[in-house]
Amino acid sequence: MNNLNYFTKMAVTLVGFTLLTLTGCANRVPINLSATDVTHVNQASAWEMQGKLAVRTSDDKFSTNLYWLHTQASNELRLTTMLGTTVMSLTSDSTGSTLELDGKTYHDTDAERLLKRLTGWSIPVATLPLWITGQISPSDELLSQDEQLRPISARSTNSPSPWQVTFNSWQVQSGAQLPRLLQLSRDDVRLKIQINQWQALAPTPNNAG
Repeated sequence: MNNLNYFTKMAVTLVGFTLLTLTGCANRVPINLSATDVTHVNQASAWEMQGKLAVRTSDDKFSTNLYWLHTQASNELRLTTMLGTTVMSLTSDSTGSTLELDGKTYHDTDAERLLKRLTGWSIPVATLPLWITGQISPSDELLSQDEQLRPISARSTNSPSPWQVTFNSWQVQSGAQLPRLLQLSRDDVRLKIQINQWQALAPTPNNAG
């Protein structure tokens, strides 16, 4: 499956069921982590977010709910329908990446390459956790920032085909400022991410230390 048709068909099939949102989808936060407040996003040892993802290419487009659980050692992202049904699940850690799609499971050492191979489009999984929290990596080029020194736009420089990210609006969640809406573009791929809920996570008291 090297295109977006599967995602598009799922969205069309379930377009009438608009009463349920991602908040009805059970999360998978490990029991050794619990919600906390921070004053800056980089103080969070882990986090989870819920929102929406819209993807547009020269061939197709679709939108879906997005869930992302990020820790220092791993990432888990899920694309779900309006009913909370998982369409795609991608997990990655130091041992590699696993993608579950259409009832099948695939493996690769590189998450972005795995996603590209199976769907025909890519998400910058390695860098996106920073961008979601309004940060840029040391290898990114900062193009502009606002009066509060928050990035407005930046560009990756670690590949021949760089991503450009624009931070359209900001919000406060878990006590910290982070983007509410950001847009990414590379070649013919356009991604729009809306962050509806973001929760900083920390080791639970029984597991701290």
